[in-house]
Amino acid sequence: MGKEIIIDGHSLTMEDIFLVANAKTTDVKVSLSPIAKESILKSREYVHKIVEKGEPVYGINTGFGALATKHIAKKDLSQLQVNLIRSHCTGVGKPFSREVTRAIMLLRANCLTSGYSGVSIEAIELLIDFLNHDITPVVPEKGSVGASGDLAPLSHIALALIGEGEVVVDGKAQKSDFAIHQIGKKPVILGPKDGLALINGTAVMAALGALAIYKSERLVKLADIAAACTLEGVRGTASAYDYKIHSLKPHPGQLASAINLNKLLEESGILHSHPDCGKVQDPYSLRCVPQVHGACRQTLAHSKEVLGIELNAVTDNPLIFVNEDEVISGGNFHGEAIAMAMDYLAIGLAELCNISERRVEKMMNPTFSDLPAFLTPNSGLNSGLMIAHVTAAALTSENKYLCHPASVDSVPTSTDKEDHVSMGVTAGRKLHEVLDNLTKCLSIEFLCNTQAIDLLRPLKSSPAIEALIAHVRKTVPMIEDDRIFYKDMNNIEALINNNELLSVVEKVIGELN
Repeated sequence: MGKEIIIDGHSLTMEDIFLVANAKTTDVKVSLSPIAKESILKSREYVHKIVEKGEPVYGINTGFGALATKHIAKKDLSQLQVNLIRSHCTGVGKPFSREVTRAIMLLRANCLTSGYSGVSIEAIELLIDFLNHDITPVVPEKGSVGASGDLAPLSHIALALIGEGEVVVDGKAQKSDFAIHQIGKKPVILGPKDGLALINGTAVMAALGALAIYKSERLVKLADIAAACTLEGVRGTASAYDYKIHSLKPHPGQLASAINLNKLLEESGILHSHPDCGKVQDPYSLRCVPQVHGACRQTLAHSKEVLGIELNAVTDNPLIFVNEDEVISGGNFHGEAIAMAMDYLAIGLAELCNISERRVEKMMNPTFSDLPAFLTPNSGLNSGLMIAHVTAAALTSENKYLCHPASVDSVPTSTDKEDHVSMGVTAGRKLHEVLDNLTKCLSIEFLCNTQAIDLLRPLKSSPAIEALIAHVRKTVPMIEDDRIFYKDMNNIEALINNNELLSVVEKVIGELN
């Protein structure tokens, strides 16, 4: 058995989420902390006391949303929760990936362990069993407006817990009750507040945000690496990266990017091979890399701060304060903070894609680069990387409409009771599209700049960049004649996604900022 992640409602990290989201069943085990169990049981006992008193308390013995004034008889409370789950399973579209769904389940379980939700411990334990036995509920992507929580997608997970939903096990869809019995468990029997606690929160949008941030932290470093490689390929000047310049405009992201670029270019033979070439200033896409990449890093820093709080927040409603003998209705389920952070991060990632495409164009253009047109030794007969650049342009253009902020929209629902919503899941889904486009754009830039540097042989770049080129060449040979380039792009994208390119570079020069 690999790593054990003990959830307690207070200490979950983005790395934990990424590990669980991508884990095989033998890699990571999720378990409840003993202290969390005590809090869960105390909170649950408090709910039962409310039921015995019979006084109306929202979410426990009343209707929901605009039906909150309807008092529900004690004998109907279990059916009330089942009806809630069934009626809220209205998601549409393709299902979330296994990775995202597992992240959602972990975040929901973590929130419920805090002891403020009043949910049965059996529901939380079965949610954890799903993670540990690799049972993945089928959760449609669309249907949440990001207030009152991510009701529709979370309801599809809750439906699986009560044995009425669909799940995927070993790549095959099956009924959830069958999967539950296969692991020696029983479906959850919902009691007072159970259904509402399972679906009333920000777990879906938080999962999308956390996974995007974890991946983005690596991509911002790779963007610096790509820029350094391209500067070398077109024999640009590194004078604009001088730390004295950036110390006069000390934005943290800008400083970090400038430090990275200088480390990456240390001991470059190419850099020192053209001191009298006449290039005084490079185009902005090369000269202003620290300023642009740095600003993009700031969007990531802000988003990480917001999501870091949300991961261990209590986001359902109403909340139970056992020690204070209170049940208070509030709005922690509202996803405005996450939605805005994800919209902001999408803009930052799109700009990394935007400037990457401009650098690719510089390598295509022999007037600027002094390299063969489209980086092919025999242009005319060969088109070279002409259309790889077109693909980068297409992805960059697509990001522009994907970056229209979802969080500025709001469609009132529930007879205007829920009259302002965050559209957080929409923001998260768009963010992942932009993230995927950026990954592909960087793969194209690496395809081009490794070719450009090889065309400068026998000159050599820095040790770090040469190590990267050598690793790329294991699966992507230097281009002599036209071939099917999407395969090369896919191979480099795989090296990005499995963290190989970053690891190769950091083994040479240490961890980048």
